[in-house]
Amino acid sequence: MQLSGSEIVVECLKEQGVDTVFGYPGGTILNVYDALYKHSNEITHILTSHEQGAAHAADGYARATGKVGVCMATSGPGATNLVTGIATAYMDSVPMVAITANVNLPLLGKDTFQEVDIAGVTMPITKHGYIVKNVEILADTIRKAFRIAQSGRPGPVLVDITKDVTAAMCEFTPMQPAPTERKNKYTEEDTNKVLELIRNAKKPYIYLGGGAVISGAYHEVEKFAELIDAPVCDTLMGKGAFDGHSPRYTGMIGMHGTKTSNLGVSQCDLLIALGARFSDRVTGNPKKFAENAKIIHIDIDAAEINKNIRVDASMVGDLKHVLAELNQRLEKQNHSEWMKTIEEMKDKYPLKYDRENLSCPYVIETIDKVTKGEAIITTDVGQHQMWAAQYYHYTKPRTFLSSGGLGTMGYGLGACIGAQVGQPDKICINIAGDGCFRMNMNELATASRYNIPIIQVVINNHVLGMVRQWQTLFYGKRYSQTVLNDKVDFCKVAEALGCAAIRVTKKEEVQPAIERAIEMKAPVLIECLIPEDDKVFPMVPAGAPIAEVFDGDDMKEEV
Repeated sequence: MQLSGSEIVVECLKEQGVDTVFGYPGGTILNVYDALYKHSNEITHILTSHEQGAAHAADGYARATGKVGVCMATSGPGATNLVTGIATAYMDSVPMVAITANVNLPLLGKDTFQEVDIAGVTMPITKHGYIVKNVEILADTIRKAFRIAQSGRPGPVLVDITKDVTAAMCEFTPMQPAPTERKNKYTEEDTNKVLELIRNAKKPYIYLGGGAVISGAYHEVEKFAELIDAPVCDTLMGKGAFDGHSPRYTGMIGMHGTKTSNLGVSQCDLLIALGARFSDRVTGNPKKFAENAKIIHIDIDAAEINKNIRVDASMVGDLKHVLAELNQRLEKQNHSEWMKTIEEMKDKYPLKYDRENLSCPYVIETIDKVTKGEAIITTDVGQHQMWAAQYYHYTKPRTFLSSGGLGTMGYGLGACIGAQVGQPDKICINIAGDGCFRMNMNELATASRYNIPIIQVVINNHVLGMVRQWQTLFYGKRYSQTVLNDKVDFCKVAEALGCAAIRVTKKEEVQPAIERAIEMKAPVLIECLIPEDDKVFPMVPAGAPIAEVFDGDDMKEEV
């Protein structure tokens, strides 16, 4: 059948099972929006307040559902406004297809109004980028984009289409999507080496990264931990890949990881990294990281093996498949003495905070209690992000959405909207600091426009908390440009943007506020006022070995 390029875009989206698109229209992409209008009963379009919000919403949708998130924007500034969201998705291996339109083909390269080489701009932050100049290849290009976004290590793909291509006519033949490929590249020798190291270990430790979530290996990880009788820590991206209530779980590893995880990994004789990339925030000083241990690395991306940390054995493949094979071939191990040592560490080094006053950890624990750990939590970046990782018990994958690799302030609200659209039966809560919330708080208008029942919690300490913490500890309390003690009233802002608002100033107000927000089934902002100098502990100074982790008690002892 003969279709226009814009109609082909919509038909290809339908082929791929896309039910929601986040975006913002403009001149060059008008033809595509006209086609979307005609198919509005099949594909929902969410008009965000800013293109960056659209990219973050597509990202949150993808992380919460496991499907490909889709965002759209017009040429020039519309396309460049997607860049931060695309980079965020790239760093955290999120499957996304960003569709932009460009000026007509004869006008390319002539500094035409709203012309930007968006494929060139995004080349370093996408798995692949296309600029479509011929309607005959449009359908195949979109299909390739979805295949690439999902296959192997997932990530964002950009498809830029010139406006004349969206208007041109072409014969279109529907096709079924090809199955997603996650190829296993390990050998029998690799497997045997891994099995040998596991069988010889006396003090094994499992370190989970985001790949454990992406691969859907939740049950395989649980069985693997039982088989080898090992404790389990995770990264920010690995939250929910292992039950946070399990006695084997020791919390997050790294700069703001628990003392048990950091000291335990420093003492283990075998570290097994599952779908993790040995980020600098995890390893601290790489020369001293797990220096007493042999290291096994299992990951879908061969480029990650030996990139940051030299390992003793590796298997390149889909984690769910690899663990299923290892579980089948492993016999039950017994490391009772090691597990006893870890349990003693957990008792000796619990997470602590000021329980007398209203604080972010208290707010997080109350959210955990009220939601029974079943909510989807999104965050921005900073102190509140670390507290959300530390004090909420994630029991299922795809329930903690945060910008781990890029550290994008302003990520959480758009992501929360996307998660709520993708998982409408879940309670979705975004936790943001006041500094982060300012960056994209206009997306509250998106939530109110569509009555998307997200809960926006603003942890307001009137400072850029994490930067201030560093200034306090390492910069002689010189608070350069980190004080936000101005006249902004977030509750009034929320109400002006069509949302309900609740201000919390006392501990006893927290639980009723959360319960009320959930009952309203509408977008609600809860502002929580906390002291400006609350700090995230434990902490490892940048570049130090993770064994040098310290907390507030250690600082008191030094004084």
